Amino acid sequence: MPLDSTADALLAAVLASPLAVAAHDKAAWVDLFGEDAAVNDPVGSRPHVGKVAIGRFYDTFIGPNAIAFDVRRDLVAGPTVVRDLSISITMSTGATVTVPMHLRYDLAEVGAAWKIARLAAHWELAPMIGQLLRTGPRGIGAAVRLGPQLVRNQGVGGAIGMMRALSSVGRAGKRRVDALFTAAALGDVAGVGELLGGHAELELRPGTSVSVADFVDRTRNMRWDKVIAAGRAVTVSVDLGDARGVAIIDFDRRDVAVRRIVLFLDTDA
Repeated sequence: MPLDSTADALLAAVLASPLAVAAHDKAAWVDLFGEDAAVNDPVGSRPHVGKVAIGRFYDTFIGPNAIAFDVRRDLVAGPTVVRDLSISITMSTGATVTVPMHLRYDLAEVGAAWKIARLAAHWELAPMIGQLLRTGPRGIGAAVRLGPQLVRNQGVGGAIGMMRALSSVGRAGKRRVDALFTAAALGDVAGVGELLGGHAELELRPGTSVSVADFVDRTRNMRWDKVIAAGRAVTVSVDLGDARGVAIIDFDRRDVAVRRIVLFLDTDA
């Protein structure tokens, strides 16, 4: 019997993750992933690949903490679910931080179930560290505990891999996206084309490429907020009037040239 591929079935596979997190059920959480799955959390850090590494990720960042999800929107496109949300993390010391993020789950059929093949968590590490330290002694205590915990569970290489997330396209990437989206919202096809340089892929829905003119036509009068730079990507919450969603903008490895823009919307583009 074919696996149910409706949006409800795919979303159910994803919703099992925060339920396992809330229950502190490590086995259930790790079992949501395929054997060769990758957790890239945050995007820009070294991915955790395979169930053993994913289990160590759980031990470091999930198990010791209480995590609450405040979901703004869920978007389903093919075997991908994107969540627009914030999470509140209460550390073992009692310090609490709130982290705005976009989560992307790429799902795959494994036997008779949907499993997570890749989890990409777009959020900014440096502001989260700053927020944690500003909570005072409890936050400083949590940071002091995290270092040895990270090394113990993932080794020195894992700790260094996590710190890679401090490097991203940053403000330059955000400025490029703001300029692009401003031009698109104003219907400036030439301006968008110039900013893209003629090399970017544009998708109004995943897997559906469009021209610059078509992209601008659809995004005219677009509004946006919650701009996040993580690794070589910027993610943005967007409002297209009758549709709302998330844009994922991928950049080249060495500069702020846009390589790809994909829109995930709650209605057909």
